[in-house]
Amino acid sequence: MDNLSNSDENYDLGYQPSPSSVDQTDHSPTGTTGFSVTSSDSFAYFRTSSEVSGFSEQTDDWETPSPVWMLRKTPNLSILRTRNQHKHLSEDKNDDPEPVDLELEMMKERFSKLLLGEDMSGSGKGVSTAVTISNSITNLYASVFGPHLRLEPLNPEKKLIWKREMNCLLSVCDYIVEFIPESQNLHDGTTVEVMASIPRSDIYINLPALRKLDTMLLDILESFQETEFRYVEQGSMSGNSTRLGSFRRVVQPQRKEEKWWLPVPCVPPGGLSDKSRKHLKQKRDSSNQIHKAAMAINGNLLAEMEIPDSYLASLPKSGKASLGDTIYRYMCTPDKFSPKHLLDCLNISSEHEALELADRVEASMYTWRRKACMSHSKSSWDMVKDFMSDIDRSDKNQVLAERAEVLLFCLKQRYPELSQTSLDTCKIQYNKDVGQAILESYSRVLEALAFNTVAWIDDVLFVDKSTKSQDK
Repeated sequence: MDNLSNSDENYDLGYQPSPSSVDQTDHSPTGTTGFSVTSSDSFAYFRTSSEVSGFSEQTDDWETPSPVWMLRKTPNLSILRTRNQHKHLSEDKNDDPEPVDLELEMMKERFSKLLLGEDMSGSGKGVSTAVTISNSITNLYASVFGPHLRLEPLNPEKKLIWKREMNCLLSVCDYIVEFIPESQNLHDGTTVEVMASIPRSDIYINLPALRKLDTMLLDILESFQETEFRYVEQGSMSGNSTRLGSFRRVVQPQRKEEKWWLPVPCVPPGGLSDKSRKHLKQKRDSSNQIHKAAMAINGNLLAEMEIPDSYLASLPKSGKASLGDTIYRYMCTPDKFSPKHLLDCLNISSEHEALELADRVEASMYTWRRKACMSHSKSSWDMVKDFMSDIDRSDKNQVLAERAEVLLFCLKQRYPELSQTSLDTCKIQYNKDVGQAILESYSRVLEALAFNTVAWIDDVLFVDKSTKSQDK
């Protein structure tokens, strides 16, 4: 009766018992494991050798489970983490299947969050898939490269996690395609026209370039395995603590602000050798070029994203109210407009002030563009052709919008480390295009890594230059 009741439970759960499930003592040496997300109870099961799972690999390190449909409750993730932390207490690590279970649980957890749109309640109030993938790439970068604060190779385990999970996230792009007509010859000689799928143009162009930049950045970090310089933490109480304090005072002007959490580079008393200094300069030039390329790709992707209606609704009624009287009067001057001279007169002292000015200039630019569109009683296509043509100098709104655009461009050039503006953040938040979200977030994190690499190299070169001048 017990066996019969167990069989009924299996049928209620939707599982059909295999013919081999009658013999519970049969252990097949070729059985493979698999997993499935079946319900809210999260059951896991093992497959027979006739149904090999694509999510598992066959191993000979431990005894394989029974080939029957063995149902069991999945352990709590916290319990698995605890067991994984204490697995070194086991005498035979190869017989402990818990690390495999932990990896599967982590995969299921992340996959569930991706489908739920980060809404753990399951009520459908989560964010879009595009925003979820964008956040996943950003969080992955923070977890892998966040603790990496030195000019040295990336931890092998972190590097493996980065490559494996980025390949998983980027694999979505393989299924984002567009259809084009294509001629096809049949066996009887008839020519027919069919629709063939090709990768979407923006993904086909940008994704291979971003993958190449990713590989180049990791290779640059890998090239600093053996260095003449070293790093000392702030709390280090070594014998040359006085020299460490002097190094920190030297690096502070180079970093433009006190970042106490960053380690301080130290060079030999006589400075770096010519070979090491040449190597640093070469890698700095390469990292700088990578930074410019990633920034250009990210800027183009953001420009192609649609402007959300919420941003347009929040624009001020006039550009003057957004910029203020001083900047507005200078932009309205009939003389030749010089954005560089205007930025020099503003005396911007911090990145926060620069970002605030960028938001105000960008808002005024779209305010004037909207007024210019409203002043023309033309069809939408006529307005598009007009904006693609030369600026109408008789329209003050169009002239001011053009000057605001030039001012914003010069501001971003002068402050390349500037954070994203309110419009860029709003575009990412309300973007629905998964392909654009992947490319934008990937280029953004590569831009940040390249910028940090350049800053780390500059710190070492600055300390080397200061050391040589002190020894003279």
